[in-house]
Amino acid sequence: MSGIVVGVDGSEHSRRALGWALHEAAQRRVPLTVVSVRQAPVHPATDIYWAVPDLPGDGRGGEAEREAAGRLQEFVDKVASETAENVAEITVTAILGDPAEELIRASRDADLLVVGSRGSGGFSRLLVGSVSSKVVHHAACPVVVVR
Repeated sequence: MSGIVVGVDGSEHSRRALGWALHEAAQRRVPLTVVSVRQAPVHPATDIYWAVPDLPGDGRGGEAEREAAGRLQEFVDKVASETAENVAEITVTAILGDPAEELIRASRDADLLVVGSRGSGGFSRLLVGSVSSKVVHHAACPVVVVR
């Protein structure tokens, strides 16, 4: 997955990061990979000692994942049309896991990783969010943090 990887979560910060990454990919004529990572469900601590079953999902099976992938593609298409950049190849990937860890993993094969300065977390006064901070410190390629 050489080229540029951008992490998005649907926030305004990630929208700006995606716009920046689209522009950069068009200028450099490299592929762009858009990665959205949804946090894995939390398992109760009691699962360590007792076989507590996982909390039930919403009962829709793979439908929720398909809806999330559709919303992600709509988000990417909308930002791409707003920027009017001509990127030859855009790959959109939705992953379940820890956002920072998955972006760090994606950085191993990337030439550049782009993230927003903050995500959709509730600490609006932070200059850099926890995912961005972790990615900057552990990525295997150069990282651009877009304010």
